[in-house]
Amino acid sequence: MLITIRAIQPAATYPLRHSVLWPNKPLDYVKIDDDDLGMHFGAFHEEQLLGVISLFVNGEAARFRKFAVAPGSQRQGIGTRLLTHVMEEARQRGARTIACDARQEATGLYYKFGMEPAGPEFYKGSIAYVRMQKVLT
Repeated sequence: MLITIRAIQPAATYPLRHSVLWPNKPLDYVKIDDDDLGMHFGAFHEEQLLGVISLFVNGEAARFRKFAVAPGSQRQGIGTRLLTHVMEEARQRGARTIACDARQEATGLYYKFGMEPAGPEFYKGSIAYVRMQKVLT
């Protein structure tokens, strides 16, 4: 399957963020106050949006948030493509580190990218999270 990654507007991320990450919450729950300050990327097959990720770079520190891949498209390399893209984008923008708040159940993917826990487990509602971080080379 041919996947292309391209920049998208924040609002284009909301439906997928909502349906994958927080389907039982109102749509506004998946919006970030600083969405207008970030860069947002979509993974597309033809014109179908299959994955989204948002990147925020502040000096030498980058953070990605609201990373979601449609359930029927998971485990097909789409998430890997999105993560690779934002890590390179962060490097090009001068970031020396990149971090995310990862759902505990998804940390395996982040370990594959060389990310390590950078703090204790915490909860958002009933979902366990851990801050993951990596030094960019």
